[in-house]
Amino acid sequence: MKNSFLLLFSLGFLISTANTKEIEPNKKANNTGYWQQHVDYKMDITMDVTNYRYTGTQQLVYTNNSPDVLTKVYYHLYFNAFQPGSEMDIRSQTIADPDGRVGDRIGKLTPDEIGYINVTSLKQDGIILNYDVVGTVLQVQLHKPIQPGEIITFDMIFDGQVPVQVRRSGRNSSEGVALSMTQWYPKLAEYDFEGWHADPYIGREFHGVWGDFDVTINIDKNYVVGGTGYLQNPNEIGHGYETGEVKQPEGDMLSWHFKAPKVHDFTWAADPEYIHETMQVPDGPMLHFFYKKTLEAEYLENWKKLQPKTVELMEYFSEHIGEYPYEQYSVIQGGDGGMEYAMSTLITGKRKLGSLVGVTAHELAHKWFQFLLATNELKYYWMDEGFTSYISDYAMDVVMGTKDTNPVASAYRNYLYLATSGKEQPLTTHADRFEYNQSYGISAYSKGAVFLQQLAYVIGEENLKTTIKKYYEDFKFTHPTSNDFIRTAEKVSNLELQWYLTDFTKTTNTIDYGVKAVSGNAITLERIGIMPMPIDLTITYIDGTTEDYYIPLRMMRGKKPTTATPLSDWAWAYPTYTFEASKTIKSVQIDPKEWMADVNKVNNKFEF
Repeated sequence: MKNSFLLLFSLGFLISTANTKEIEPNKKANNTGYWQQHVDYKMDITMDVTNYRYTGTQQLVYTNNSPDVLTKVYYHLYFNAFQPGSEMDIRSQTIADPDGRVGDRIGKLTPDEIGYINVTSLKQDGIILNYDVVGTVLQVQLHKPIQPGEIITFDMIFDGQVPVQVRRSGRNSSEGVALSMTQWYPKLAEYDFEGWHADPYIGREFHGVWGDFDVTINIDKNYVVGGTGYLQNPNEIGHGYETGEVKQPEGDMLSWHFKAPKVHDFTWAADPEYIHETMQVPDGPMLHFFYKKTLEAEYLENWKKLQPKTVELMEYFSEHIGEYPYEQYSVIQGGDGGMEYAMSTLITGKRKLGSLVGVTAHELAHKWFQFLLATNELKYYWMDEGFTSYISDYAMDVVMGTKDTNPVASAYRNYLYLATSGKEQPLTTHADRFEYNQSYGISAYSKGAVFLQQLAYVIGEENLKTTIKKYYEDFKFTHPTSNDFIRTAEKVSNLELQWYLTDFTKTTNTIDYGVKAVSGNAITLERIGIMPMPIDLTITYIDGTTEDYYIPLRMMRGKKPTTATPLSDWAWAYPTYTFEASKTIKSVQIDPKEWMADVNKVNNKFEF
């Protein structure tokens, strides 16, 4: 049984950098002076699975591509959040609606249950450095400044303790997964045109520096490891074959050696009861699936059914966004829900099939909208979660065959609830600064998804599809901002769209248009809300025929492609707009597809 399992395992993990795709860095299309930092990690860690403590060394080669002289650097020590009294702990205990997975759990952790990363030595080009640990951030004073264009090396010795599973990372999850190793290493903070992004880890998500990772994980030989990167030594550790012979490992430990080119994170998970299976995407990556063999029969069957669905999802996203550039992707049972990482996803495994496919669809879409288009998740969370929600809802509609008329209809419902609740904050709010977790969630996932669907209403469906593909092609392997996206949409559509970005993301202005009066053939519309929009309108005449009209918004300086009858444009400052239809009117309907996020749809229709 053991040998047959090892042979099965090898089929998926016999991958090396020799056959990986060449991944070139990308320049941001809208800024010829764009730069971004680069970092290469080489790490060797040893995990003690009896007490969940690990020791490690890290050599980090840092290239300062900025025009600035750097006198300090910062590292993230994310595991330090899982200690009583941490910012994550106190925020969870003081926010009005705490995440149920966290609550007051961190405050109750005992010393052998907490998480920590302890840096015991740090050198810059061989010179010992002084540093301070401030919560989840390591503040480092450099021996000498890093000049523009200079490459320097940091050597670090560190140790850590894996916390009891609380949020994303941890040991012994509720489903019994031994190790979910996410954000587990000292991670250099990003420095860009806005300066350092050394944000404390309070509860939201992440931002990282692009680079290449070379990671060796030394762990008990009974554990199976999956995650980011390509396994370099399958034969040496008895988890692969080339000649048909399986080498039996010696000793109690195995050394798993991975390389991951051009990523901004490295994640892994390990468990002695993992099943490992693979499925090849035609003309695409090898998919890996890791899940516990002790799952109930229903869930084991669902994990089998998930695999061809994941192939379909990978093909959908590659077609509708752009080619997935790596040759590996892993779906791993672990974590506390669903969370995306480089070349991998951790999800909980005890799910009905629809839920299992749905969470995989969402997290897989993040490979594009986050791990290839690496927006700062603390500032542009809505571009990450919202764009992911939009495209994964459409993918699920196809893969599951539901054929919904509006796959993101639930996002509209959620957004409209928030917009009329009195609790909405602008999408420019820092992710940690929301008064309510619910407000953050709806803003990030739902309003972000509405932003894209509604943009299709503004510029046309085909223009949006082209925009998404061009955005990916122009900005993959960079850190795009919201302006990069809207400028892409402007170039594709030849329309002015800054008004849309401003009102929908930088304010809480709402959309509300209504039919004010109908007299004979004359129709008067009114703008009640502050946010401007172009108007799609359908008129039903008393003879039973219908006619579609289109009213451009003047500040767009153009029209979207449409078969509707075009009318003269409507300037935002004018509260009303009157025109005459061609025949006697029976009813008037604003936005019949309901793709405009109008907060009061009651006044959108007039009927005699």
